[in-house]
Amino acid sequence: MADAAAPIGPTTTPTVTGTVESIGEQTLVLKLPGTDYRLHLVPAEGSAFGVGQRVTGVVRAHAQRMDVVPAGGRYVEPVFGRPRRVQGRVTGGSVQRDEVYVKAGPGLVIQPMAPQRAGDFAVGQMVSFDVKRGATFTPVDEPA
Repeated sequence: MADAAAPIGPTTTPTVTGTVESIGEQTLVLKLPGTDYRLHLVPAEGSAFGVGQRVTGVVRAHAQRMDVVPAGGRYVEPVFGRPRRVQGRVTGGSVQRDEVYVKAGPGLVIQPMAPQRAGDFAVGQMVSFDVKRGATFTPVDEPA
């Protein structure tokens, strides 16, 4: 862990709000407002979406290997397509659920793959990693 970074602790799970641009057999294309992002995600089982619908939910992905990097920008690559490469800042997480919350433009919930664990990372660190195929989108109820 970096000296200036705080250990991962309980924080709010990050959500993403966007518009459903299209729906395929097992793919939801989510357009994020104010950006060029068109994320191709696997919708959670039992979810029903309509084209043009505004939705809020959690994007979850598995990291191949997370590296702590000294500097750089925040991004999800490619801008159009399934997330393949992410770089961003750790904003929190859950050691119990083995999740790291990363702000990479959109906020993402990342599960490191063995032998790495969520407890290996700290709030404030900049991380970079490849994303395993199958990033998901799980809708959540929007606050009233």
